[in-house]
Amino acid sequence: MHNFWKEIEVEYPIIQGGMAWIADHSLASAVSNAGGLGIIAAANAPTSYVREEIRKTKALTDKPFGVNVMLLSDNAEEVAHLVCEEGVRVVTTGAGNPGKYMDMWKENGIKVIPVVPSVALAKRMERCGADAVIAEGCESGGHIGELTTMALLPQVVDAVSIPVIGAGGIGDGRGLAAALMLGAVGVQVGTRFLVAKECRVHPAYKERVLKASDIDTVVTGRPTGHPVRILRNQLARELLKLEKMAAPLEQYEELGKGALPRAAKEGDIDWGSVMAGQISGMITKEQTCSEIIQEMFKEAREIIRNAQDILS
Repeated sequence: MHNFWKEIEVEYPIIQGGMAWIADHSLASAVSNAGGLGIIAAANAPTSYVREEIRKTKALTDKPFGVNVMLLSDNAEEVAHLVCEEGVRVVTTGAGNPGKYMDMWKENGIKVIPVVPSVALAKRMERCGADAVIAEGCESGGHIGELTTMALLPQVVDAVSIPVIGAGGIGDGRGLAAALMLGAVGVQVGTRFLVAKECRVHPAYKERVLKASDIDTVVTGRPTGHPVRILRNQLARELLKLEKMAAPLEQYEELGKGALPRAAKEGDIDWGSVMAGQISGMITKEQTCSEIIQEMFKEAREIIRNAQDILS
């Protein structure tokens, strides 16, 4: 086990993705209790809600867990202070540079793990004092970069000296083994945990992911500069139409406003943003977080043993 995981007292080198409007106390505590690192997504939620979620998680687990801070959100500064007040052990960050909060987080003993889509950003995060980075390929659901995990991960591993965690397109033991072979010290998994029994996303959302095929995801919103991978539906079709028409950016914003909670909370899988990764086609069953983690690591061990036979 890499020292990084020993320091944060996590049994399995796996982080649950900080999926906005989805990753709450129920999912985070279940992943942490199963030996992984559960994450609460702060997203654009009110600070009072995030505080409540942290406290609910503490009531359900005595294991370490983290909070995902979306740095572009209006209340990022408040959440940055909140995680210190509440004694959160780990922070993952997205959509921005956590540099301005780094000293405060370090003083409070928080491990900081930014999500990065490129080598340049990984290097910048290392200079800022990040403890590790999550190199996330464009196979993942939600906001994405341009590089695939297979290409991004080894280049980030070569570019920085801090631990690198692989993400994007990882949902079983094969993906876990591949990430480790590419130099990662562990993985972050989103879509597979989205269909966990303890995940409280709307059942219609789960069902849509479970029924998805390999070619069911599509990238929308490229002209806005914030491309998002979602499952094909009416919303996706309309967004792609806007792209073809070279429509003004306001039209994307209007169509996309509130689309994620519409899907995740209300179960509108036609006009909601059903964010999910390209591995959706591989996911066919709902399991507990513990079953997911145990199965992934058992598969990975067997795959790596078989690979040794091939290479010897």
